[in-house]
Amino acid sequence: MNKTTMLLTAAVLATGVYSAQSQAVEGLSANAGVTSNYLWRGMSQTSDQAAVSGGIDYADASGFYVGAWTSNVDFGAGDETSAEVDFYAGYGFQAGEIAFDVGYVFYGYPGGGEADFSEIYASASWEVLTVGAYVLADAEWGADLGDTTYLYADVAFEVAQGLELGFHYGLYSFDGGDDQSDYGVSLSKDNFTLSISDVDNNDVEPNMLFAVSYSVDFDL
Repeated sequence: MNKTTMLLTAAVLATGVYSAQSQAVEGLSANAGVTSNYLWRGMSQTSDQAAVSGGIDYADASGFYVGAWTSNVDFGAGDETSAEVDFYAGYGFQAGEIAFDVGYVFYGYPGGGEADFSEIYASASWEVLTVGAYVLADAEWGADLGDTTYLYADVAFEVAQGLELGFHYGLYSFDGGDDQSDYGVSLSKDNFTLSISDVDNNDVEPNMLFAVSYSVDFDL
């Protein structure tokens, strides 16, 4: 499953994007999406404005996959960053009724100064539940391995024909304290997703964010 799909489905636009790669369709595929607000871990990456995204993925029958994804971003006045370009690779496998996924993702911000960083991730999915973690691997601004950790849990299930309801909770832990949690709910049907997300942080006023999104995937 590509990043666009993760952003625009019951992951509530917040899980960290790659935790379902083990379910990717075998072979080469591409994706495109549009959203009224690019939300990542409960925070807007476009200053509450729209985003257009696209990506390409390759998944092997063995469980290995690689991919790339890009979107426009806007971090507000004084920041000239206008794009995000991500690269990732991982391995997904099944053990009994549980699906596991492990991998590495690099987040690049061309022209954005020392903003690039990367994470190692792992997740486990059973029926309607997915739990996972993202651990900082490296960052241009000087952070070290493990300085930040993002833990999350998602539940997604069908409530009517083709209609999926999702719930999300995430906890962002930073070296030195000031932990941050995010939570949200989403409804998805026919490639459309309506999502609501918020962040709980002592330094941030509660601000519930909404997004309406559409995504499409196709084989190459």
